[in-house]
Amino acid sequence: MNPTPQKKGYELVWSEEFDRDGAPDTSNWGFEKGFVRNHELQWYQEENAVVIDGKLIITGTRERRASPIFDPSHPDWRHQREFIDYTSSSLHTGGKFEFKFGWVEVRAKIDTAMGMWPAIWTLGVDRGWPANGEIDIMEYYLSNGIPTILANAAWAHARERAAWDEVKIPLSDISLGNADWVKHFHIWEMDWTSSYIRIYLDGRLLNEIDLSRTINPDGFNPFHQPHYLLLNLAIGSNGGDPSGTDFPRTFEVDYVRIYKEVPSTD
Repeated sequence: MNPTPQKKGYELVWSEEFDRDGAPDTSNWGFEKGFVRNHELQWYQEENAVVIDGKLIITGTRERRASPIFDPSHPDWRHQREFIDYTSSSLHTGGKFEFKFGWVEVRAKIDTAMGMWPAIWTLGVDRGWPANGEIDIMEYYLSNGIPTILANAAWAHARERAAWDEVKIPLSDISLGNADWVKHFHIWEMDWTSSYIRIYLDGRLLNEIDLSRTINPDGFNPFHQPHYLLLNLAIGSNGGDPSGTDFPRTFEVDYVRIYKEVPSTD
């Protein structure tokens, strides 16, 4: 195992190098289960996440089996689906590691096939969504039919479902015509202080979020509380129609490193 690089002015407070093959380390990760959000097509399950050769592999599959929670009389869409047609995994550090402010670095390779919606993101520990706050360090999906990289934050809004500070950049503007861009690993980073959140991709600043503006209607700032990290590969919904896509698909993560700024002694 190679030593984790140091970052000047910061100390490493948590990392996952995925250096042990097999199931993800349950001291670091929990799992979402079942149909979860956004009317996405996948059924989340632990089996679709595995560590191989130093990398976390989240695999999306197409299959067909009966849903164990099917109930046509139930008002919730999750129970109204008779079958599971796709499976994937969503890992999170909730209840295991949470942090407030710092620098997050994730090296990952995303799958941009039709229907895929990979994400690296955080949620606040207190209050329900969106009042708890959401930070999208990386999302990829189709925006108005265009393959897009997103860097966002969401919080509560007085009249709308959520307030957003979002940036949507066409993948073509990121890859600059390099057809092999999606075949390689890239580095997503977040610099989070009490004043701002800055989100980077391969050193390029994608979005800067002014935290003086991210105030819920009740005065609570969800980005001044601890958050936990999520890694997931969703299928369908904003990702588009996966019916013509060959499966399996993969979202691969090389490492996750979280640093805390060291106060200056000058």
